[in-house]
Amino acid sequence: MSLDRAVMAFAGFMVLLSLALAHFHSEYWLLLTVFVGLNLIQASFTGFCPAALVLKRLGLRPGVAFS
Repeated sequence: MSLDRAVMAFAGFMVLLSLALAHFHSEYWLLLTVFVGLNLIQASFTGFCPAALVLKRLGLRPGVAFS
């Protein structure tokens, strides 16, 4: 799996997790969804993604977007 796909999978997982937590526990978990969305938007403009840095250090090979 490339770094790009791992970042997208991680972001999707975090959104689904926050929605489930908001449904079953507290609506404040929706702030996690907001954070993930804002982070994706800023990464698309700046090219800086903290999740990509962590996943790269874990050994995933860089893709096109986060190289």
